[in-house]
Amino acid sequence: MAHYSTALIVPTPPDQVFDRLSRFDRAEEWDPGVREGTMLTPAPVALGSRFRLVARFLGRDVPLEYEVVELTPGRRIAVRAETEAVVSHDVLTFVPGSDGTVLVYDARLEPKGLLRLFAPVVALAFRHIGDRAAAGLRAWLTLVPAR
Repeated sequence: MAHYSTALIVPTPPDQVFDRLSRFDRAEEWDPGVREGTMLTPAPVALGSRFRLVARFLGRDVPLEYEVVELTPGRRIAVRAETEAVVSHDVLTFVPGSDGTVLVYDARLEPKGLLRLFAPVVALAFRHIGDRAAAGLRAWLTLVPAR
């Protein structure tokens, strides 16, 4: 299983950071590996909300349909997607801090089928993708005004 985790300090209160990131379809705005995002269910985001992302992975566009599987408003959201090749599970935790919010982003990618044979390559690629996404997220959260 490939794993990526990072913590960012965001100079914004947790509820505002949560509101911006709970719309997972907006990942295309901060993650350079996401080509497009669409919310498939009506707003607001709730348990069971679904999002379709098209991500670039190992040179291919991969459509992923994420579902919100855990939700504590203002504090935590978990989304999960599963295809024939992978299971993706992302958890975002929002912790109040003296300077705003400590955002902990934890992502796991579990290869399935034949892709399991290439797990070390997947893990290396996932680490690179995670670093790029974290840099984009840091810039986006710092520069984009709260909505």
